[in-house]
Amino acid sequence: MKREPDIQFRSPEEIRRYQEKRLAEALEYLAANSEFYRRMFREYSIDIRKVRKIEDLVTIPLTTKTDLQLHNREFRCVPDSEVIDYVTTSGTLGDPVTFVLTDNDLDRLAYNEYLSFTTAGCTRDDILQLMTTIDRRFMAGLAYYMGARELGMGVVRVGNGIPELQWDTIGRIHPTCGMVVPSFIMKLIDFAEKNGIDYKGSSMRKCICIGEALRQPDTFCFNTLGRKINERWGNLQLYSTYASTEMQASFTECGHFCGGHLQPELIIVEFLDENGNPVKEGEPGEVTITTLGVTGMPLLRFRTGDICHHYTGHCSCGRNTVRLSSVLGRKGQMIKFKGTTLYPPALYDILDNIPKVVNYIVEVYTNSLGTDEITIRVGSEDHSDVFVKEIKDMFRAKVRVAPSITFESPEYIAKLQFPQMSRKAVKFIDLR
Repeated sequence: MKREPDIQFRSPEEIRRYQEKRLAEALEYLAANSEFYRRMFREYSIDIRKVRKIEDLVTIPLTTKTDLQLHNREFRCVPDSEVIDYVTTSGTLGDPVTFVLTDNDLDRLAYNEYLSFTTAGCTRDDILQLMTTIDRRFMAGLAYYMGARELGMGVVRVGNGIPELQWDTIGRIHPTCGMVVPSFIMKLIDFAEKNGIDYKGSSMRKCICIGEALRQPDTFCFNTLGRKINERWGNLQLYSTYASTEMQASFTECGHFCGGHLQPELIIVEFLDENGNPVKEGEPGEVTITTLGVTGMPLLRFRTGDICHHYTGHCSCGRNTVRLSSVLGRKGQMIKFKGTTLYPPALYDILDNIPKVVNYIVEVYTNSLGTDEITIRVGSEDHSDVFVKEIKDMFRAKVRVAPSITFESPEYIAKLQFPQMSRKAVKFIDLR
């Protein structure tokens, strides 16, 4: 693919014209190579030659995770002989979906992460400590490694967990940047403090964080987790990046920390309400993506299930691209509890702010009346009624309603959070 990294700094009008040209190319490719989309265009009498502006996308039906699960093979646009890499989604909202990547797609993935790292201010003089898995059919770990290589950074592949090995590596190799799930940074700090490691004086100067929010979606101020890390390791810069296997692209914060920047070469994004209509800037909407330049399994108007705010104003870094807030929650995880609409991240933020809560699992189920009920299984040494009241009062103050609370040992909750086959910590269990 032709690379134009400077497009993100051009005017919004130039970015739009560029994306609309790429959209026409993507539609032609799908019509020629995708069995699924060819059938869709035929059944809905869609003339792709009339889809020339981004606003014209509304004439095309949305693609869902269910479509990918039921018709997975029909999304493939290349024969098996052209497939280089096989990955699966994490399966957060259902069975994992298989994706295939061509040689072109791997180059595109590396380029995406190159753009992501440069957005976060990384240079070839940095050394990246990769604290995520690169195996287990996980696309992201491979992408981070290839992107760092594209930029020319040194990379040390430590993998996830094992604070002792992480600190040994930092002491031996002196990396400047970490790729990490942010809650693990808290474990690194705890280990360092218990073992007399001067973490603030270490070589680590920034972390690019995945999987968990660090900032409030409306104000961009640190949420509880971000604030706790910042209070303890104040000279560590924290950048967020948001991505998914389906989009094969990412949105990463720049040094002004006002949302993750779109890469207009790689993806078109819409923000839709429950009825599939565009939402206004600053309103919550489902992130809906159309991939550009993907050859193995490109997607058109795919509903990610993630709810975000979006912003279009000029950023002081000079980019004129759409920016995403942190994820408010997943559409499939929305909870209607006692008349209040909640997403799990709002519950996590409250629990992360209660010192005696070591860890937790949020369970949602349907009660005898057919409505949502929430039980939070808290890992704590304090099992008192006084502590239950303290937790419930905190919820009432923040979200106006209080869930049921049960106590378990922190060790037992830790085992529930990390089942053997999971690539991510499990904090939410949906039993509805």
